Amino acid sequence: MATNSPDQPQTPADEAVLLEARRRSRRAFVVGGSAALLGLLGWRWASTGDEADGISRPLRSVLDANGQLAEAYYSSAHLAPVFPRSRAREPRVNGKVGLKTVLDPATWRLRVTPAAGGAAREFTLAEVQALPRVEMTTELKCIEGWSVIVTWAGARFADFLARYPLADTSLPYVNLTTPDGKYYVGLDMASALHPQTLLCYEMNGQPLTPEHGAPLRLVTPVKYGIKHIKRLGSISFPPQRPADYWADRGYDWHSGL
Repeated sequence: MATNSPDQPQTPADEAVLLEARRRSRRAFVVGGSAALLGLLGWRWASTGDEADGISRPLRSVLDANGQLAEAYYSSAHLAPVFPRSRAREPRVNGKVGLKTVLDPATWRLRVTPAAGGAAREFTLAEVQALPRVEMTTELKCIEGWSVIVTWAGARFADFLARYPLADTSLPYVNLTTPDGKYYVGLDMASALHPQTLLCYEMNGQPLTPEHGAPLRLVTPVKYGIKHIKRLGSISFPPQRPADYWADRGYDWHSGL
């Protein structure tokens, strides 16, 4: 199609096209500028003001609302997908909080504080391994966006509490920490009792390595990896929602999938 050269006079049709183009450009500028301003004001509202759990209260309110929805729709009948064992791979080493001190597996003990009070009870790895062994190949999903299929083996947390009734399963929460206390995870009891939540001691057919949480870690494939605490050292059953390492840093406390 031919176009007007600079030397050619503009026709009324050309002028109409130019006027319409200018009108649309002005409208796009106004709409785009208004959207950007609203976005900026919204971000300032969300990121300012007093804080709750270390982040601004508006952002915490949004996270809590998401958590309430996750809790409302949670069901122990919902199982994470399982895969052929041939698809299992070793996950990347991700996160070293709670793993930096030297640990002797021979002297390691899992320390569990009874919900009713009294002295904590200590368990050896052999006592955990004496429970029914469960193996599953599931997807480990990292909140950073990557995922990998892994074969895990261990004892169901539900079987552990059934064999050692140190807490009423109607209680609301479970608190789990590393031996040094530097990494800590909070779970609702329903998630802890999920049939795919394991006290895990094997990965891809081999004992856990130190960087992947030896001698015992938690695996719960209905949650993001930040809940899969490595090098598990102690368990307790607080009446109030316990602190959680990544929730304290702005992530959703439930971190469900």
